[in-house]
Amino acid sequence: MRAFVVRARAASTDKNTFLASVGEEAHTEILAHVLMNAIFTAQSHRDDVEVYLVIESTKDFSRTVRFQSSELRNIGGFHEQALINKIANALEFSAGMEKEQLRDVESGITVETVSFERLVQRLSETYQLYLMDKKGDSVRDIELAHDACFLLTDHIPMPKKSWNSLKRLNTQKISLGPKMLFASQCIVLIQNELDIQFS
Repeated sequence: MRAFVVRARAASTDKNTFLASVGEEAHTEILAHVLMNAIFTAQSHRDDVEVYLVIESTKDFSRTVRFQSSELRNIGGFHEQALINKIANALEFSAGMEKEQLRDVESGITVETVSFERLVQRLSETYQLYLMDKKGDSVRDIELAHDACFLLTDHIPMPKKSWNSLKRLNTQKISLGPKMLFASQCIVLIQNELDIQFS
């Protein structure tokens, strides 16, 4: 199984603000690109992927929207707006939730009021965690775990203090090369490397 956690620090948990932020400073459209590159392939989709979008700009609790590729049914179209709408719908569904509460939105999609830190702690029990870092080990030089979870962020870098807790969870820093890439671009390269290693 493959998992991708994208920490969207600038994206709003309010549905209307989230939708209004497409193409603006928060760049919520990046999350649609993440879903597209994590789940879909030419004329098909992957059935062994989980994507967790941790949306953190909020007045109460972070929202983690989870997409499970094997259970997704009707996406509504293979384009950015359809995927943005799926995320926005999950955010609307989460209104009024208490801390660490989980709701099923539709087949393959859930929303949970859980923080990034709590989520990765839980995922570390099932997955080997990898954090994208230019100074990490080259992805081409290591043998990736079969059950791997990759931690990425939007355009706001991961806080340095987060590394201390991630280190305790046996997280490994890996690099995809010298250039800073969008999270969605990283996912394409990671998927390709996994496809090659486990083909």
